[in-house]
Amino acid sequence: MRRLESRVAVITGAGGGIGAAIARAFAAEGAAVQCLDIDVAAAQAVAAELNDAGGRAEARECDVRSSESVRDGVTAAIDAFGRLDVVVANAATDTPRVTVDALPVEEWRRALDVNLTGAFLLCKHALPHLRSQKSGSIILLASQMGRVADRGQAAYCGTKGALVQLAKVMAIDHADEGIRVNALSPGGTATERLARRFGTLERAEAAWGQAHPVGRLARPDEIARGAVFLASDESSFMTGADLLIDGGYSAR
Repeated sequence: MRRLESRVAVITGAGGGIGAAIARAFAAEGAAVQCLDIDVAAAQAVAAELNDAGGRAEARECDVRSSESVRDGVTAAIDAFGRLDVVVANAATDTPRVTVDALPVEEWRRALDVNLTGAFLLCKHALPHLRSQKSGSIILLASQMGRVADRGQAAYCGTKGALVQLAKVMAIDHADEGIRVNALSPGGTATERLARRFGTLERAEAAWGQAHPVGRLARPDEIARGAVFLASDESSFMTGADLLIDGGYSAR
């Protein structure tokens, strides 16, 4: 039997990059997937791909900064598939690479709203459904930058570190309800976002891949395999942890 057979997952930021890779991996393991993204066309493309491959998926526009939008996305998953088992808070945004005094307040708030509050809202609206069935796995996409620092990345590092702590608190709060909560921290990953930052993925590999002891960037499917592990019964004794998949970056 596939590891996520008959389970239902909601994934924010599922329209591309790591989120899309997680959606594909979950579907391959038997899960029905609700793809949420502010770019609804991208989410619809991923859902169509999964359905064409024999999976079960739907897509919905979702702005994780809006409590109502997140609530509606969770409700839509339950309406479509009848239950909820796995929640993946993956939506994230970048900020300009500048020091704190040069970072506009609006950019700081945007990072908090998307990276941190977005995860909070997804958990807030999903928890009552997970509690009602006394089971569930919540996965918060953090980063190796939640453990180490990078110049000019106060907002990104700060929000990702906060997600690791949020996972720990929620793990304690909900352990007796059968709900597990873990963070998943990727290292540098070859995604569209990284290509935009460096100009091309080739430049990203050259500039940042070598900073990882394994000598390259991660591939999105490598991170997705970690998410499958955290979502499945293979990690049944794991909660409040941060699964680090960073090619040795934070060990330097």
